[in-house]
This record gives sequence, structure tokens and C-alpha cells, in this order.
Amino acid sequence: VIETLQGAHLPASILESEILPTRVLNYRPSDLDILIAAGEVVWVGLDPLGERDGRIALYLSEKLSSLWPAAQDNPTPLNDREQQIIDYLRARGASFFQDLHDGLGGGYPGETLDALWSLVWKGLITNDGLSALRAYCEKPSTSKRGTRRVHNQLSFRSRRTTPPTGQGRWALQSAAFADQQQRATAWRHALAQQLLNRYGVVFRETAHAENISGGFSAVYDVLKAMEESGKIRRGYFAADLGATQFALPAAVDLLRSLRTGAVGQADPDRIEMIQLAATDPANPYGALLRWPAGGDEASSLTRSVGARVILCNGYLTAYLRRGNPALQVFLPEDEPQRSNFARALADFLFHHAQQPDEDTEARGGILITTINGTPVAEHWMSRYLLDAGFTPGAMGLNVRRRLPTLPGVKAESRPNA
Repeated sequence: VIETLQGAHLPASILESEILPTRVLNYRPSDLDILIAAGEVVWVGLDPLGERDGRIALYLSEKLSSLWPAAQDNPTPLNDREQQIIDYLRARGASFFQDLHDGLGGGYPGETLDALWSLVWKGLITNDGLSALRAYCEKPSTSKRGTRRVHNQLSFRSRRTTPPTGQGRWALQSAAFADQQQRATAWRHALAQQLLNRYGVVFRETAHAENISGGFSAVYDVLKAMEESGKIRRGYFAADLGATQFALPAAVDLLRSLRTGAVGQADPDRIEMIQLAATDPANPYGALLRWPAGGDEASSLTRSVGARVILCNGYLTAYLRRGNPALQVFLPEDEPQRSNFARALADFLFHHAQQPDEDTEARGGILITTINGTPVAEHWMSRYLLDAGFTPGAMGLNVRRRLPTLPGVKAESRPNA
């Protein structure tokens, strides 16, 4: 999974709650910890997102030097504290926070901590674990009942004064300090191969979605040379996208089988639903593809952290905003596809709401007040939601949150409405 995601911009706050669990069955944060501690995987900060989040990238250790983009001609300026940290780590190597802070002359720990994270988001230093990153993204609970995030393990209190966001050993991010002139050509070749492995088909919009320095031209010559040598194919494989497209032979064969229906011949009526974070690289909408038209609310759709999309057979079917009970749906105009998609979406929403909540171990629950701006009770899709198991309430249709059953206490039986 990490090999495919290398270099993709991933919000740190949902890395272990949405990005990796979507791809890895029974994902456990300890598995990623082991890979990082063993030196198999490296995480690198890219840019901050507000005060408690940021975009990071994961790399296989042996690929970092080739996939890390070459530095620009105007390097990022550093303040005095940041430069002191760089100099200390260059001289002493990987160091724990307390040793680093004392080595800089002590003082207010918060100043050292702020400088550390500023360097993280500039891609200049990294950490040999994820504990500090998890603590950085941890948001204070607003409820009286304690919550447990998916990544929390047994609590640990340092006997020293190391803050949670300073745990682990800090070290220079080696690729950021390598000879950039020698790396430029190798980076373009590695990046082109990585994009092909991730997407199958690469076109101009891919460079925009990946925020590649230099745009599509950074990899065009490499892709052209690969096509001329017979390693990949060039053609017009995906409609309504850039005319210059390069694809792996296996991807072309898969696209052809989807077009001719060979994949679905065993069950032509099969409907596959999947929910993704709106920022997930596997969600093409808002990056490779435009958001579908659908009124004023559709024009405000964004790939924001916390928002989710539901794809039905690859098509965007629903959009859920973070902490917002308004549901936006995009359904076919023709029957029976319209009814089939609506029924499948209602069943998916109900059953997904029955899954345990990662933060509280309770059943998740969901409330829908409007659909496409219309009160849910007045929308034609409400009958499918009711058939699926939703319950009418004062604010709309909902699936109630189920609290975890305590040992020795018999759960109360509640009939389905």
C-alpha cells in the first residue's frame, strides 16, 4: 500500500483513520510503527493545515532519495533557532528532544518545539516514529466523556519533560540535503514510474492533482521515451481529459474490459459501493475529474479534510460534509438505474452507520436533515432510507448511535423502526 502511495499528499489527521484502513484489512497502527522503527518506511512533512494538522508523504526508505523532489533555486529561509537545530542534527545525528533542546542552550521548550515542527513542514527533518505526529494532530475533546482515537495505545508519561509532540528521535531528512543537480534527472524518471504505478494512466491533469513542481512537462520527456521504447502505450484512453495520455499495457487492457463489459458479465446488475475521504488519492473528483453539476451546493464541493465521498461503480453518488447533516447525492436520470442506485446508497449509509466508531467504540450513527437542499422528509429518496432502517425524528432521518455494552450488563433490545 505504501509503495503505491509514495509521495502522495496525505492529511496526517486521517492517515490512520481513513486512508490506510480503507486499503489494509484490520489495520493496526503498531504495524506502521514497526515499519518506521525498522527503517523500512519514512514519513516526511509537506505543509501545515491549520494549527493541528498537515500534509505528509510516506516513502519506502530506499525510494526516498529518488522520489523526493529537487529543491528550488530559492531555498526556504530559516530563522536562528531552526538553523541551530539543523546544525546540531548535522553534527550529532538523530537526537531525542531533551538532548536537542539542552544542546541548543535550553530556554523555553516551546520555542524549540515550534522550530522543530516548522522544519518538519518544510520537509527538512523527520522522526523515527509517529507518536509525535499523532500527538500534533490530536484535538482536545469537547465532550465530558473521554474519547479514544484509533491510534491511541497504552498511555506513557515521560519521567523527563518531553512534550507529547516532541517524542521520538529527530533527524535530518537526508534527501533534502542531497546534491540537487545530480538528483534532478533521477527524480523525473522515478516520478514518472511512480505515477504510472499509482494511476495506470497518466495525463496532464495528473500533474495538477499531484502538485508536481514543473507540471506535466517535468515527466513528459520520460514518458515519451518509455513509450518509444515500448514499455508503455500512448493514446486517448480516458475521455474529456488531456489529449496526451500514457498508460501501462495492463491498465489499457483493464479499461478495455470495463468498456466492453467483460468484467461485469458474471453479474451485470452488481453494484459496488465504497466510501473514501474526499482527500484520498483514490478519489478522482475535484482533482482528475470535475465535480458533477447539481445546483448551488454541488458548486461548493471541495477535497477538504473530514469530507467523504461515496462511489457507486466508480461514479460519485454522494458527498458528506464534515459534521454536516446535509447529504448531497448524484444519481442517474434514467430508470431503473436511478432507483437501484438510490436503494443501494440507502442500504450502504445504514449499514455503514452501524459500524463501530473508531473514537468511542460505539456504533457510529448518522443524521440526515436535507438531501440536495430539500428537507429529507420531502425528498423522494426518503422512502429508500426508511426501507433501509432509518428512523424519522424531529430533525430528520437518523440511525441512532449505540453505546458499547459493559461487561455483565445485558444490552437493551430496541425494535427497528
